Amino acid sequence: MVLDKLGESLKNTLKKIAGSIFIDEKLIDELVKDIQRALLQADVNVQLVFNLSKEIKRRALDEKPPKGISPREHLVNIVYEELVRFLGKEKAEIRIEKKKPFKIMMVGLFGSGKSTTVGKLAKYYAKRGYRVASLGLDVHRPAAPEQLRQVSEQAGIPCFIEKGEKDPVKIYKKYEKDFSKYDLLIVDTAGRDALSKDLIEEIELLNRTIQPDENLLVISADIGQAAQKQAEQFHQSCGITGVIVTKMDGTAKGGGALSACAITKAPIKFIGLGEKIDDLEEFNPKGFVGRLLGMGDLEALLAKAQEAITEEEAKDLGKKFLKGEFNFLDLYEQMQAVKKMGPLSKIMDLLPGSGGLNIPKDVLNVQDEKLKKWKYIFQSCTKEELEDPEIITKERVDRISKGSGVSASDIRELLKMYQQSKKLMRMMGGMVGKDGEEQDINKLMRKFKGKIPKGLGKLKGMKKMKF
Repeated sequence: MVLDKLGESLKNTLKKIAGSIFIDEKLIDELVKDIQRALLQADVNVQLVFNLSKEIKRRALDEKPPKGISPREHLVNIVYEELVRFLGKEKAEIRIEKKKPFKIMMVGLFGSGKSTTVGKLAKYYAKRGYRVASLGLDVHRPAAPEQLRQVSEQAGIPCFIEKGEKDPVKIYKKYEKDFSKYDLLIVDTAGRDALSKDLIEEIELLNRTIQPDENLLVISADIGQAAQKQAEQFHQSCGITGVIVTKMDGTAKGGGALSACAITKAPIKFIGLGEKIDDLEEFNPKGFVGRLLGMGDLEALLAKAQEAITEEEAKDLGKKFLKGEFNFLDLYEQMQAVKKMGPLSKIMDLLPGSGGLNIPKDVLNVQDEKLKKWKYIFQSCTKEELEDPEIITKERVDRISKGSGVSASDIRELLKMYQQSKKLMRMMGGMVGKDGEEQDINKLMRKFKGKIPKGLGKLKGMKKMKF
């Protein structure tokens, strides 16, 4: 992902704090220099880096840690808070008003991923119950109308285009009466290879004609320091209300695009994390910085989980697992939910504390491959075997292996994992009563004979735990 190097540098900086005995001015100076170096290497604006690091140093020297917080924890918290402040502090949501239609106009240079982002944004809101339509006003690029039609089709929304027409205002006026049927209209405009007078004039004309509720600037993460000039010019022309940063799954530095947002005061509202139609998420500064520092992003994780599985399904599966009653069908259902949430490597970035695990990316990719194999195994099992994996003998393993194209050792590994999971969940089953209600956490502790498993230490102070 973009800013991976920045994330690694910042994590290493925080490790220095964690390993230090004293928090003194020398350590703080070292910390500030490390942060400056990391941000500059990520292409962040020099003046912004200076202002940010100066504020971190001022707070670190002047502020006393609150009661109950160690100096090390307080210093880490200062770094976290200032990075969040730099990226916008709070999540900047688009509040779609009850007017028909609410209009979003997308602007940006050629190659920024504008048309693709129209489709992603349309899918994002369509999934949330809005009636969405797209409008193609890029009359200069010959392939633009067809590209918008295709991405709109992927998003499952209607698309208004007029091939051959060279006046974008005429296209808008032709379909204007039809737009009242929709809650949201997303407008794709023309881009250029560089900022030019005719592009700016066209954007200004469309802005006056359409009178959009939101003007979103689409910037590619690989644009570098040129992002600042672009953002300022577009902001002057149509009053940018927000930014969408695309190609955040690549290897670009990304700091230039983030700097542009800080300079223009236009908040980042979405980030594009891949090429698929669902690879778009709301930008949350707190969660984003949490990922950079290895603290995870629970809000984004929960949002993905809610899209993948309903609350009722989650409760039902949770009770089955804790009672040790789950079978291959339940495992398969859970795997389908994980698949909808995306690659394991992306999910791991969202888990708090996962940054400290240092799990190599190739290991996570292997896990993804393993999930595929397990899917083939499940599809080659009979209904009886899926409902009761205990009946799978050596002969059945051989048959499943031939049917699935998966080795017998992989099938035995799955069976072993199933047995171990079932045993562990039965041990934890004391937390759930016969009626499914939660039980005292002390029962769990007794089952482990006083030894709290690693990762459950935080439960010590809890009397009850809900599922």
